[in-house]
Amino acid sequence: MATFLYRLGRVSFRKRHWFLLLWAAVLAAAVFGAVKAPAAPADSFSIPGTQSQKAFDLLDERFPNSGSSDGATARLVFVAPDGQKITAADNKAAIEHTVSELTDGSQVQSVLDPFKTHAVSKNGTTAYATVNYSESNSELTDATTSALKEAAQDARDTGLTVEIGGDALQSMETSSSSEVIGVAIAAVVLLITFGSVVAAGLPLITALLGIGTGIAIITALASTIGFSSTTTTLALMLGLAVGIDYALFILSRYRAERAEGRDPEEAVGLAVGTAGSAVVFAGLTVIIALVGLSVAGLALLTKMGLAAAFTVLIAVLIALTLLPALLGFFPKAVLSRSVRKKAKKGEASAHGAAEKEGPGTRWARFVIRRPLVVLLFGVVVLGTCAVPALDLQLGNQGDESKSTSTTERRAYDDLSDGFGPGFNGPLTIVVDAQGADDPKGAAKTIAADLKATDGVVSVTPPTFNKAGDTAVLTVTPSTAPSSTETKDLVHNIRDEADGIKAHTGAEMLVSGTTAVNIDLADKVTGAILPYLALVVGLAFLLLMVVFRSILVPLKAALGFLLSVCAAFGVIVAVFQWGWLADLLGIESVGPISSIIPIFMIGVVFGLAMDYEVFLVTRMREAYVHGERPGQAVVTGFRHSGKVVVAAAVIMMSVFAGFIGQGESLIKMMGLGLASAVFFDAFLVRMTIVPALLALLGDKAWWLPRWLQKVLPNVDVEGEKLNRALKSVPDPRTDGAEHEASRV
Repeated sequence: MATFLYRLGRVSFRKRHWFLLLWAAVLAAAVFGAVKAPAAPADSFSIPGTQSQKAFDLLDERFPNSGSSDGATARLVFVAPDGQKITAADNKAAIEHTVSELTDGSQVQSVLDPFKTHAVSKNGTTAYATVNYSESNSELTDATTSALKEAAQDARDTGLTVEIGGDALQSMETSSSSEVIGVAIAAVVLLITFGSVVAAGLPLITALLGIGTGIAIITALASTIGFSSTTTTLALMLGLAVGIDYALFILSRYRAERAEGRDPEEAVGLAVGTAGSAVVFAGLTVIIALVGLSVAGLALLTKMGLAAAFTVLIAVLIALTLLPALLGFFPKAVLSRSVRKKAKKGEASAHGAAEKEGPGTRWARFVIRRPLVVLLFGVVVLGTCAVPALDLQLGNQGDESKSTSTTERRAYDDLSDGFGPGFNGPLTIVVDAQGADDPKGAAKTIAADLKATDGVVSVTPPTFNKAGDTAVLTVTPSTAPSSTETKDLVHNIRDEADGIKAHTGAEMLVSGTTAVNIDLADKVTGAILPYLALVVGLAFLLLMVVFRSILVPLKAALGFLLSVCAAFGVIVAVFQWGWLADLLGIESVGPISSIIPIFMIGVVFGLAMDYEVFLVTRMREAYVHGERPGQAVVTGFRHSGKVVVAAAVIMMSVFAGFIGQGESLIKMMGLGLASAVFFDAFLVRMTIVPALLALLGDKAWWLPRWLQKVLPNVDVEGEKLNRALKSVPDPRTDGAEHEASRV
């Protein structure tokens, strides 16, 4: 592989104009396709194999004209002034005027008057009107949402307190300021790392071109392959991070080769042949982790993983071809000032600059002198941070997790105060009475049993379909949707279903948003171990091929588990226990979003293997070329330590920018990923890994003979490439035409 990539790098360098035009054409075609493509479909969410999904499917089948749709819903919550009743003449007139005002909206399907639907609290202080729209929230026009806000404001002007719940005003779009902050910090880090504006700019340019091309292609194909408008969220986040990192490592190797006195084309070839090989395998581990998200069986998560994997593939291709082409335009400008000066003076080598002992080298020497102490320190710190993860509780927070500055959160609180904490999370009971001798009697029996169940406040009368064989009831719990008591109630009702079917012949299914969240948590929890086995297993095999070792891939996987558990501990401590919640702007604590664990496992595993490949391949390269194990660790840090630190800081900055977002889920993602990158890069890859390698010595690189014969030798460290270059002189640089530093 190294030989092939070496040739690819040199071709890209020589034919730089053609490669630049090729990628420009790909980007232009992708953008054109994205502009002309039909709008992406709205998000559809399903959890195959769960009771809640079975209930939804049954409702679609038995109630085809019930008016239920994927359209958005708004719930206007009206609260009377202190000392007044919502049913007072003036207040009632204001609410009825608001209902009438909204009815004429072009995208409005129906508006339910609270006084006709009995949507008034028992204490007479609160009422709510439900607005059903024909389109999803992402497809509502500005005129529609403005009309909703204006109607609410008109009611406020009469003295009522009015808040808007539901999903009509909720948008999946997040502020782009986080990406801007991440890119700005990345630029500063790159400038400090390379000491050259051009060198700092190239990784940013290639990363932005990569995510631009990838997202444009995904958008162009969205309607064809069923990708939704939110599928690209993960692709944007990861595409930016890995795009910068991959270019960073190849560019760093190019500068190192130039510092050794090699001419630009040869330096590009060697950089792509060696660091480029690491980029290929690092990219493959990320792609494996992302594609593996399909194990969870959730369509939305699968599509997000596939879209992100495609963007990572684009980032790899750009790093291997476009970056070498761009280096052809700036062969000298990307070098540090000291190397440029030496090159200008005609010195054959600036090797002394590369050999200067920096913080990374000093840290590596410290680690190999005290490996056991350093190893125990890293494990103890990570283990301590992981302790809160033992209390991990999964669920999905709704409007209660939002800031009190949002109208959705205030509407949630008003409904909870007026109708009870369980009102915001009702359970939908679907009764399939086709097998019952007396469907109506069976439904009444089920309703009576539900009323007598502990934790149930109220049960609505059964509503039958036209055929009279299916009924729907709504159960209001006495506790909040995200509470453990409500979860226990759902399980208790489901446990009684078999007995009810034996007694009445009717099947009872529990659904609704609260039940869906519970099923989602159970589904994701059940998928974590198979996902880990699949992803870690495949990556283990891949890393065995890369490092030709058993122990190195094994400690890479174990180190990943330590870092991801520590990151889970941080999330639980902050979002579940409330530590530092005020500092981070978190106004409500509760269960951790169900998709966070499997999402973080996939992303963090891919990024962790990035650092493993980039840092340890340089150690492996030094070991293969004859250095002792301890010295190989030092060499690896001298060449890659600074770059790995820069890459980690860049990723942490990109992810940490999302902590400032308003959505609790995005905050969790940002804090979790930033914490995981910190733990994995600094405590695992740069502390535990070198300590273990120092303790293991030559045994770290041991591989049974039969495996040596079975596993392909991909030559990531470039040993075969170096032998080939030494044995076959390059006619282009042989003889008098050779220059030690062609610029």
